[in-house]
Amino acid sequence: MPRRSTGSSIRLIAAAMLAGASAPVLAQATAPADAGPAQQAPTVADLQRQIDELKAMVAALQAQQAQAGPPPALATAPVPAGTPVVAQATAPGSAQPAAAPAAGDPRLAEATPPKPKAKAWYEKLRLRGYTQLRFNQIVSGDADAPAGISRLRTIGDSEVRPDNNFSFRRIRLIIQGDVNDHLSLYFQPDFAAAVSNQSAGERREGTVSLRDMYADVFPTGDKAFRIRLGQSKVPYGWENMQSSSNRLALDRTDAINSAASGERDLGIVAYYTPPKVQKIWDRLTADGQKLFGNYGAFGFGAFNGQGLNRTEGNDGVMLVGLATWPFELDGLGLDGQVFEIGGSVMHNRIRPEVRTGGLSAASFKDERVNLHAILYPQPIGIQAEWNWGTGPEFVPASGRIEERPLDGGYVQLMGKIDKSPIGPFYPFARWQYYRGGFKAAINAPRLETEELELGFEFQLDPALEITTTYGFAKRKEADERRFGQAEGQILRVQAQWNY
Repeated sequence: MPRRSTGSSIRLIAAAMLAGASAPVLAQATAPADAGPAQQAPTVADLQRQIDELKAMVAALQAQQAQAGPPPALATAPVPAGTPVVAQATAPGSAQPAAAPAAGDPRLAEATPPKPKAKAWYEKLRLRGYTQLRFNQIVSGDADAPAGISRLRTIGDSEVRPDNNFSFRRIRLIIQGDVNDHLSLYFQPDFAAAVSNQSAGERREGTVSLRDMYADVFPTGDKAFRIRLGQSKVPYGWENMQSSSNRLALDRTDAINSAASGERDLGIVAYYTPPKVQKIWDRLTADGQKLFGNYGAFGFGAFNGQGLNRTEGNDGVMLVGLATWPFELDGLGLDGQVFEIGGSVMHNRIRPEVRTGGLSAASFKDERVNLHAILYPQPIGIQAEWNWGTGPEFVPASGRIEERPLDGGYVQLMGKIDKSPIGPFYPFARWQYYRGGFKAAINAPRLETEELELGFEFQLDPALEITTTYGFAKRKEADERRFGQAEGQILRVQAQWNY
């Protein structure tokens, strides 16, 4: 016969004895009601005898198990905290605990599960992205004009022009992930960029442009503090830091974006986010608020200063700093609402491109200070930002680039409606103003912008957003050879899908 384990034998014997004992019990239960004590006494005595025999057999088997040692699987299996150990811990009739397997015992190696294999760094990366398809239509106004006169154009979207219909504004693919506790990677190209001068000045669409390529280093393993190496966003201006996939208005404002067109440069920057601030931002994100992204409550960086994907033009560096802090307003009776305030500074010297080719011979002062404030909509909020400074600007009277003052910003009123027949709904109205040079264009032309934009965004699905805007604009074209302000109205529609 096959050999049974000791534990199994105990259970079988106990079951058999209890089954045998059931007969007297049944007889006792069904005895006539008038049965006397003399008739019931033998039944009770027989039951007590069988119980005593069962106890003796169990005790003998427990002693045998203690002498032979526990089975390998049971000897090495982990025991939950607080679970009493009977036969394995102490043999009956002995004060000595049963012997446990020693280190190196083959039974221990057999029962211990192997450690999971660590993932390779490329297995920790993930792929995501978004695409923006736009339709721009100049409804009325100066869609075209004679030479020397400004046409209705924007610096945020070159496809605002009379001969355009549909266009891709952004096609982004992002690869990111943690290599280990001290290093993470972020890579973002854009497949909707355009380049000129390919064939007698003809424009080419759908080219690839590098947006971000950086590594985040966490010296202490604490992600509250990071050092970012590579090409990344310049920490200047709340709106500039906010992702275009998360912004309500289709384009950034001229006043803020002119500080760092393309928002990025090559360099090194350090960010720090206190846990208290991160907790507030996490709550706002879960609530569906449109934040600027985790670029730190405090950031300070050094960059080339020439601009996105441009060769450095001098031996100086651009220094930039940003600070922002959210305040919960529950103590003021505004439960759940958050007010955020902060600012940023920029110190730089730049050599703009000139129309005769190459860069200007001299470097020009490029310095700014910025203030921002946001009351997150619950359901109504307001956002405002303004900056002042000095930068390069082409002066028609002298026919050359000079250092000139600049100022401008925006005010935006916005709402947040979580439930509607078409999904989450975000109406907004934004007014912007700017007077100053645009260093990213040839000869750093002067911009004179005033625009009121009304719009709304709704989310048919978490992966699909539709934004529609209608703008009333007065703009000077970003070309030093054209003068005056063009006026007109612009209808714009964008579909964005996230993946």
